[in-house]
Amino acid sequence: MTRHYDHAEAQEFWQYMWDQEDVYALSEDAADPTYVLGMFPYTSGTLHMGHIRNYAITDAHARYRRMCGDDVLHPMGWDAFGLPAENAAFERYTDPESWTKACISRMRDELQTMGFGYDWSREITTCEPEYYRWNQWLFKRLYEADLVEYEGATVNWCPDCETVLADAQVEVDEGVIEDEHEDGTNGKRTCWRCHTPVSRRELDQWFFTITDYAEELLEGLNDLEAWPDGVREIQRNWIGRREGARITFEVPDHDAVDVFSTRPDTVYGATYVALSPGHDLVSDLAADDDALAEYVETVHEESADELGYAGIETDARAIHPLTGEELPVYVAAYVLDDVGTGAVMGVPAHNERDHAFALEHGIEIEGVIEPDGAETETIDLAADAYTGEGTLEGSGEYSGLESKVARERLVDEEEVDAIEADVTYRLRDWLISRQRYWGTPIPVVHCEDCGHVLVPDEDLPVELPEFVQTTGNPLEEIDSFVETSCPECGQSARRETDTMDTFVDSSWYFLRFLSPDLEDAPFDADRAREWMPVDVYVGGDEHAILHLLYIRFFTRALADLGLLEDREPVDRLVNQGTVLYGGEKMSKSTGNVVAPHEYGAETTRLFLLSAAHPEQDFEWTANDVSSTYDFQQTLFSMVTSFVEDVDGRTERHPHDTYVEREIDRTIATVTDEFERFRFHRAVAEIRRLAGLLRRYRAYETPHDDVHRRGLLTVAALVAPMAPHLAEELWNKLRGDGLVVQADWPEPVEPVSDARLERRLVERTIDDVRDITTVVDIDDPERIELVVAPEWKYRAHDLARAFAGGAESVESDADLDPDLDSGFDDTPDDSDVLVDRILADELIADHGDDAIDYAETLAAQPAELAPTLERERELELLTQATWLVRDEFGGTVTVRRGTDDDPLTRRAKPGKPAIHIR
Repeated sequence: MTRHYDHAEAQEFWQYMWDQEDVYALSEDAADPTYVLGMFPYTSGTLHMGHIRNYAITDAHARYRRMCGDDVLHPMGWDAFGLPAENAAFERYTDPESWTKACISRMRDELQTMGFGYDWSREITTCEPEYYRWNQWLFKRLYEADLVEYEGATVNWCPDCETVLADAQVEVDEGVIEDEHEDGTNGKRTCWRCHTPVSRRELDQWFFTITDYAEELLEGLNDLEAWPDGVREIQRNWIGRREGARITFEVPDHDAVDVFSTRPDTVYGATYVALSPGHDLVSDLAADDDALAEYVETVHEESADELGYAGIETDARAIHPLTGEELPVYVAAYVLDDVGTGAVMGVPAHNERDHAFALEHGIEIEGVIEPDGAETETIDLAADAYTGEGTLEGSGEYSGLESKVARERLVDEEEVDAIEADVTYRLRDWLISRQRYWGTPIPVVHCEDCGHVLVPDEDLPVELPEFVQTTGNPLEEIDSFVETSCPECGQSARRETDTMDTFVDSSWYFLRFLSPDLEDAPFDADRAREWMPVDVYVGGDEHAILHLLYIRFFTRALADLGLLEDREPVDRLVNQGTVLYGGEKMSKSTGNVVAPHEYGAETTRLFLLSAAHPEQDFEWTANDVSSTYDFQQTLFSMVTSFVEDVDGRTERHPHDTYVEREIDRTIATVTDEFERFRFHRAVAEIRRLAGLLRRYRAYETPHDDVHRRGLLTVAALVAPMAPHLAEELWNKLRGDGLVVQADWPEPVEPVSDARLERRLVERTIDDVRDITTVVDIDDPERIELVVAPEWKYRAHDLARAFAGGAESVESDADLDPDLDSGFDDTPDDSDVLVDRILADELIADHGDDAIDYAETLAAQPAELAPTLERERELELLTQATWLVRDEFGGTVTVRRGTDDDPLTRRAKPGKPAIHIR
């Protein structure tokens, strides 16, 4: 019988068996299955290690939950629309559909080769009319619920991709500045796809009004306790709730201008008002001012970072609401249309951007906040703005008040009608219009008489026509698509040629997996009520303000439409880290890609899971991959050797009990690690058990049942991460059925003290090792382990109770040798503890020894780490003597300490005394 594991042969055979048994298909009648999902891949052409790591995590968890007895929904689909496919097709002189379908076929084959356990009967593809029909249907329902707007807006424009971008699709290469006069960004703004500088354009566009849910989306983050803190913080910052005041400036002969400010206490320092180029007042003023009209046109054509603090003064004047003073009104590039009200009160003395604009245009800088303390002497308002707190000056009746107090009074006082408390959000409505071909057509017809009219449900889907290669938006060049009739009046009309942002496709796809073949609705609402939310969702945190925010919005909107009950789509979110190679992220652009198939499915998956915590980045190294390969070969050889070896012992020895106990401990620990998604630690535990079983077999002829149970346990525990190998091991050991359908192992005996038991044995062996090294004993004749007397355990328990640490062990922190004692390390506390211990007669009878030990417990918090009971320590050490004997040789004995034994004085709970001859 070969002892070499042929992973290629195993993959082919066991994947065939899984298909024959249909082991991953979820019954339509399943009641509340565990829903495990990885962010579905964009159809880029091939899988990369980021994909494999993501799907290895979801697959391991899905397999684990299935072995635990859960019904599991674990589907896969394709995020198939998008500009990259259109660009790739253009470069290859083909069409996006052909390119995309070829990519899907290749990527599906790769996923199947990797052996991921998907229910392929639920596969969805977002570029299929059967799917995007429901994008259009949902668009209509959102429109009817007043969650869709069509309006002219100044938008982000990528000249290379020739399409608009949502705010979240604009990257900024510098940090974030918290400032009330801008969108929170600073630096060069570029397209997230091609990194071309982004400019601004005025276009009629379609929006989802996600801002209607801004406060709920923000508050809901508090309940997402199983989401990474980093993602929740990113979303909080992006939603950007700001409390402040709305201040009204009257403009003679024009409508008043409202500004929002988080610092109304600086209102007396306002020396100008600045408007965004898209502000309604600017449109009115530009109608009679050619220079202003020309400037506005320039702003729309240039990117904001190129314009900097450019601006132009208008003929309008704004009336200061508290002083009555006339202030100049500027149009400024740094004021954005869709941030706040599109207007700011310029306070150069106390705002950095206003200060820079004022210097550029020679505007007065008037300080009204006096810094407190020594900082006063260092402030030079001509050079820099002072943005901190302080005391008001030059502010009328509010002079002398602290900033915070002044803010509250200005907002609360009824006689100040022009200032009202207000809340704004950084979050903007979701711009979904894209001037590209490869996306969902927006189901709208534009009629000269009826306006924009929704396409009737019975005419959905509005399908994409045959692709035409052209620059710009190909749909505008296809007359047969554009020219249509109005659904309401029947007159000639033009079809909307914008397509939807592809993030619309992925904002509800997890619902389509519930009922992918449903023909009369996007998803089965009854099943959604039972199966949602997604229990575990795995993907990168780079989607925090795109996909992950959009799915939360969509879920709430669908709930308000009566289609869902849950208002959050995902219970637990797991972010996977990056796979690095040579210190850089694996990518085609850097040429450091390792193809998933190079090392085989099993080795690749097991290495990705064992290398680090799922959320951590890690380096791909050939040595570590080889170690993973060798580990598989070791397990295969161990099982093969067991099957070939007809000899086996039936009588039981004490060390058999230890091995059985260690099997139980491993099961408990690996189970805990799987629950925490710490697969790297689970692999370490399995390696540990495998090493113990090899040592057990080499020590003497092993007990047949114990040995077999240990190997079956290894096979079952490794199955979620290395399923092909596990099936081979399980089959050789004559396990029942397929391991993928087997029950997850359970300990035979209770294992609440598993970590304590391991800690005792490991530390004892380490102490023996240290002694033999220090004393230079190569071949000990006899090793004695002496367990502490009962009274020391009693004293230890009293000390832990006094420190509040007598509860059972529940986490790794409880085993920390530097454990906080729970009481102040003061003479009074120490004296009280010593007195309390010595008040016990059993302890006090031991005189000076008792006093010394009590003082040790009081002075050294590490002594209060939890321990086993005395008799359990004695029993466990007796069972573990074979490990000591195997490593050091000689005779090993374990005994209880007695009062007249000098070794007893050195023994402590959890730390037996050791004597070596």
